[in-house]
This record gives sequence, C-alpha cells and structure tokens, in this order.
Amino acid sequence: MKHSTFKVPELKNEEIKDYLKNSNERKDVVETYNSMYNQNIKVPLYIGDEEIYTEERKNINPPHDHQKIVGSYSVCNSNHVKNAIKCALEIKDQWTNTPWEERAAIFLKAAELIAGPYRSKINAATMIGQSKTIFQAEIDAACELVDFLKLNVVYMSEIYKEQPITVGKEVSNKLEYRPLEGFVYAITPFNFTAIGGNLCASAALMGNVILWKPSDHQTYSAKVIMDVFNEAGLPKGVINMVTGDPVLVTDIALNNTNLSGIHFTGSTDVFKQLWSKVGSNIHLYKDYPRIVGETGGKDFIVSHPTADSRVVSTAIVRGAFEYQGQKCSAASRVYIPKSKSIEIFENLKEQISSITLGSPIDFEHFMTAVIHKGSFDKIVTYIELAKNDKESEILIGGDYDDSKGYFISPTVILTTNPKFTTMQEEIFGPVVTIYVYADEKWKETLTMVDQTSIYALTGAFISQDKESVKYALRHLRYSAGNFYINDKPSGAVVGQQPFGGSRASGTNDKAGSKLNLLRWVSPRLIKENFNPPTEYPYPYME
Repeated sequence: MKHSTFKVPELKNEEIKDYLKNSNERKDVVETYNSMYNQNIKVPLYIGDEEIYTEERKNINPPHDHQKIVGSYSVCNSNHVKNAIKCALEIKDQWTNTPWEERAAIFLKAAELIAGPYRSKINAATMIGQSKTIFQAEIDAACELVDFLKLNVVYMSEIYKEQPITVGKEVSNKLEYRPLEGFVYAITPFNFTAIGGNLCASAALMGNVILWKPSDHQTYSAKVIMDVFNEAGLPKGVINMVTGDPVLVTDIALNNTNLSGIHFTGSTDVFKQLWSKVGSNIHLYKDYPRIVGETGGKDFIVSHPTADSRVVSTAIVRGAFEYQGQKCSAASRVYIPKSKSIEIFENLKEQISSITLGSPIDFEHFMTAVIHKGSFDKIVTYIELAKNDKESEILIGGDYDDSKGYFISPTVILTTNPKFTTMQEEIFGPVVTIYVYADEKWKETLTMVDQTSIYALTGAFISQDKESVKYALRHLRYSAGNFYINDKPSGAVVGQQPFGGSRASGTNDKAGSKLNLLRWVSPRLIKENFNPPTEYPYPYME
C-alpha cells in the first residue's frame, strides 16, 4: 500500500444496533445463533502458520444449557507454548519493521469485518459461549471491539506525532517509538470478547508479537477473533493463541528471557501472583517487563439525600444486574439515605419483579446464566451467608437453580453492618448489598466508602446538589479510576471513558486511550548533528 493514501479514521464510535422485532439484524443474529448452536466446532491452537487440533480437548458448554455441547477447544502442552513463543520471536523483526500504516490497515480491516460480515457471528458466539443477551453481546463483541481496533489507530498516529523540540537547522531530534524487545503475554477473561481481542491487538498494533491465552470460557468467540485477524491479513505468528492450563502457559512464558510485557485482565489474586513471579525472575529477563493489569472491583453507588429515587433504583438494577453482574465495573455495594430508603426499595422491587431469566436467544430476557459451576457455587455461598447472618437479610431475590443452566435471580441484600462481608468482597454475580445511612451523615458515609474496600475501579455518586458532587469528587479521589455522576458505575465506552482503576483494581493504564498504547513501546531518542564540532574547547575557555 502507498503510505500517502493512508487515512487515519475519525474519533467516532461504532453505532449500536437495536435488534428490534422483525429487523434485519435481529433475523440475521437469530439465524446465525441457531446455526452455530447446532454445530460442533473445534477450536485449534494458532501457532505460527499452523492451526493445531490436539488430541486432548475440552467441551464448550453454554452456561444457560450446560448439558449441551456446541464444540471443543484444544488443550496445549508445554511444547506448544514454547513453540508459540518461538514463532512469535521469529516473525518479530519482520513485524517490527512493517510500516505503522500497514499495521494499522490490517486492524482497520479487522474492524470492518466485525462491523459487517462477522457481526452476527461474533455476537452469536458471545451469546452462546458467554451467555450474553443480544444487547450485551452487541455493545461488547461488536461495538467495543470495533472501537478498540479503530480508535487505537487514531491514538497510535497521535503518539507518533509527538516529537521533541528541534532548535535551529544544525541538529535533528526524533523519538522512535520502538516496540518492546521481546514478546507480550496477553491473558484475557471470559466476560468481554472485546477485551480478548484488544489485549492482544493493541500491543500488536504497536509492533509487538503476542502469546495470547484466552479464558477457557471465551474460546468460542476467541476463535472468531482469530478468524477475523487472519482474514484481515495479519501475518501468521504475530498473535499466537494457546488454550488449556493457564498455570502451564504462564510458567513457561514467565520463565522465558524474552518476556517483555504482560497484558492482563482478571482476578486480583492471579495478577499479584504474576507480579510476584516476574519479580522472582527479574534477573532472567533482558529488560524490565511491562506489567499492565485491570483486575477486581467492589464498585459502589452512593445516593445523596437529594437524589431522585427512580434514578437511583435504575442505576442499581442496570449497574448490578446487566450481564448477571459479571463485570469488573458492576455495582456491588450501595449506600442510600434513610429518608429515601422505603421509596428506593419499592422502586427496586417494582423494576426487578419484571426481570426474567433464560436463554439469550429469547430476547425478552434481561438476564441469563452465570458463566460456570464454580461461579454459581461461589455466588450461592454469599447468598446463603446473607440469609443466615443476623446482620443481613435478603430484600429481593435470593433464588437460584442450576438444573439446566447456572441461573441466579437478581438478589438485593440489606445489611446493618457497612463492613459486612458482601460489602467488601468481590462476588462477580447478580448480587448487590445496600446499607442505609442517616441523612445527616452523608459526608461520614463517603469516608466509609473510601475505606471499606481494597478495590478502586468504578463508583457512582447520585445527587441533585452540585456542592455535594464537588465534595464527593474530592473525598473519593482515589476510590475509583472511573467515577460516574448521576449514572450507573458501568458501561464505559472506548474513547469516551478510558477504563481502569488503581489500588487492588489494577495499574490504571486506561484501555481505550493513548495511555495504554504507550505501555507497549520503548522510545529511542535519535539526535543527528549536521555540523559536528571538530575541536573540544568551549567559548568560555578563550
């Protein structure tokens, strides 16, 4: 391609489709879902220019119908992982020296494919494998992934334009934004298809080569992502995808001298283990590996006494129960004033009473199933704790059934203890806990909010009083990396709300912004002197 013809895309988000009854997009996704649901796909390992189907395989079961088998994924061994790293390093020089416009064009092509011919397929794969409703799949697998792929190109072009000062014509100063020297290890979760695509694609866009380990529970949509990258023209070996034992893959990756970075989204405990292993191996590496992680959350909503009760209850319902609460940003602890408590409780009961659960192909459902048996059992443990503790009660819900799918009804816990277990620990399910505070103590409550949790990912403050908003922003400065005023604490949009938190919630490198891309380059300053001196003395020495 000719670089002069390359055009950087606009800073514009992908339009969300509504999937209204009888619409073409709804017909397409239903037809695609039904077709894929009755197939039996096989997900290979993607290593170099090979697609490897291993003898050892694990089944892919939809969470909403866990006896159904829709396919299987390959389980890697140690040789596969070592070979994947080897293949990545073998193509590194070629990929690093590929002009950035050509790299960008590949990922822009991938965005076009997802927005167009692959839209129904990647949405259906996400609905089947991760049990997302069509709306949750659309905003994730289609729109957010397209936004990442397109807007990262915009941010990359802006980064390359940032150059040092050059004074006069005798010297030239230039920053070269080099890719990292070795390979980047991308570890991605089940809950967002877009995260799976972005954590490997963002680093690859900047010229890096990738070892990608997706979650076992996202392998269906991960295969679609790799198919898209291949069709878009990404050279084989730039992104190598292996599935199987995460401990096996991680031990091999972190014991390789060429490890240059880790791009991670997942649990806080796992991220701390990764950091510890890198620290223990620090003398092994050629350079200091970049460690970028977005981890857990215990996200809050604080309702000021002036807040509209309907706004508060809707923020709770959407913030806590969309995608069954399986978002790092999901509302999990709520603080409401006593004067509005009865009204908010009534609004919650009214709204939640109309929520139905079931298969994502039945479009009337707001919620479906949680991801797997382990998650189901963990969430049930918290519900039973609340049922049997004198400091708490189940205000709404508390029902669950895993006979067909891993279904848990939207559950609201009321506690008299602001430090109750479900106010502090991450549950990652459709469970939210409410604490009622005395109206006159709303400022003291903010201090409690800040000190209750180890996490600092997202939070929301709902109020009609401007001074209270200013106060909350000051006193909750470090409580959330993404702070929402008069809104739910979830639903960040690429380019509009760059996402990430601090404390135990991660390194706050803001996916969907230049800040994240800068982590995948190691700048080199190049000074060229056009009139170099020929003698050492300076003028002051005369």
